Amino acid sequence: MPGCSGDMRNGITRRSLLTALAAGAGGLLLPDAVVAARPVSRALRRDPFTLGIASGDPTGTGVVLWTRLAPDPTAPDGLGGMPAHDVEVGWQLAADERFSKVVASGTAVARRETAHSVHVEVDGLEPGREYFYRFRAGGHISPAGRTRTAPAGVSPLTFAMASCAHWEHGYYTAYRRIAELEPDLVVHLGDYIYEYRPLGYRAPGGAVREHVGGKCRTLADYRIRHAQYKTDPDLQAAHLAAPWLVAFDDHEVENNWAGPESSLGTPDFLARRARAFRAYYEHMPLRRSRQRGTSIRIHRRVHWGELASFHLLDTRRFRDDQACGDGERAGCHDRLDPGRTILGADQRRWLLDGLARSRARWNFIAQQVLMAQRDAMTGPGTRFNMDGWDGYAAERARLLHRIKEVGVANPVVLTGDAHMHHAAELRPDFADPDSPRVAVELVTSSVSSDGDGYHDDARVAALLRENPHIAYLDERRGFVVCRVTAEEMTVDFRTLGYVSRRGAPARTTARFTVRSGHPQLIA
Repeated sequence: MPGCSGDMRNGITRRSLLTALAAGAGGLLLPDAVVAARPVSRALRRDPFTLGIASGDPTGTGVVLWTRLAPDPTAPDGLGGMPAHDVEVGWQLAADERFSKVVASGTAVARRETAHSVHVEVDGLEPGREYFYRFRAGGHISPAGRTRTAPAGVSPLTFAMASCAHWEHGYYTAYRRIAELEPDLVVHLGDYIYEYRPLGYRAPGGAVREHVGGKCRTLADYRIRHAQYKTDPDLQAAHLAAPWLVAFDDHEVENNWAGPESSLGTPDFLARRARAFRAYYEHMPLRRSRQRGTSIRIHRRVHWGELASFHLLDTRRFRDDQACGDGERAGCHDRLDPGRTILGADQRRWLLDGLARSRARWNFIAQQVLMAQRDAMTGPGTRFNMDGWDGYAAERARLLHRIKEVGVANPVVLTGDAHMHHAAELRPDFADPDSPRVAVELVTSSVSSDGDGYHDDARVAALLRENPHIAYLDERRGFVVCRVTAEEMTVDFRTLGYVSRRGAPARTTARFTVRSGHPQLIA
């Protein structure tokens, strides 16, 4: 399926070249009548579209279009070098890449108070259609992006999963390889940015580039960090290629935060968290309804026709503080406390109600931290990561029991955070080999976090012996591609040999099939 997945300098498909040619042709982009009738903005001396454009949260009749104007992306005040007034932005959505068949257009106001970001919620479109979109402001024209609406019935779906893209640890080649595949959707499972000061979190191989500014605390800090990440051409290409579903994890705010609790004892943490949430919304293709005052509601459902429902979770904002500390711990009995929650009561009810009511053939539970039990200690004894579902074991067991009891159709958990590919089968009781398989879990490795990575056959074999419900592990960087039909899902774990320099090829290092009605990984 052809699509727009890059700009002219970094183009990777025929569409990329056509998009770049159109972007350089000024008057071809918006009809003269539109320009004359609706002046878009005052002239801007420099290109304001340095952060690219994006789309997200598609429905059968609509999609969200996003951009942020920032001619100087990392300006110290966090306002991107924009003038101190609101700016009118024109937008177009067309049925073809040349924009000869414009089906919707209009203007939006990029307000200074929201860092001149724009969220356009387009509706009235046809289901199951590919569309192209672009923006115009201050006499400048953005690249063109490809998006699509959800189908009306049961149509095949291809989506990519990504997570954990530390700017300093490596280049974003994984995003470029996702763009080349031109999937229907991209599901991003958190750690889109990292909040650390420059060189504050060192990868084993050292830094390949450096954060601008200091540790993120103020609204300006978070805006600058998002803007810096958004300037990456490979990330921009992935946004141009497909609509995204996004959900944050911890580093969009602070490492290992939990509900109202700072992992570092930050005295004004709730105010800091509110600033981080605001900057996150300003930089993501999210609907306005996601904003809730000084907070954000990231858990939501997105339906892909009758084939799939994505139940996106928030495993940070409503959780109890981690038991026994944040990392891997041995002998932590507090993690088994039946009152501990990672979802919170309201979100848990929302999830279970939605799963019980779902009529989709596949139900994807998109969330942030490893759900499968993983004993990291080889040999006698156990050691579990308190930041994942192992730190909330009783709630996990209740959730999986309920999914089994209700008979949820084809539940599949999609996970990030771990910086390591996993393929696992989920059971209510991992210690009991007779405990029923309830769902499969697919965990994507990081885009760049922790540098090049490695694959240690002996270490992997030892971990798999300790965790027989886990079928595959790989500590190299990469992403996951899922191809879904009514009958089955095929999963490709894609890995990169390096991220310390650009251009690594991606190859499939494991492939699994999951057949409808059978929560089992078939190699």
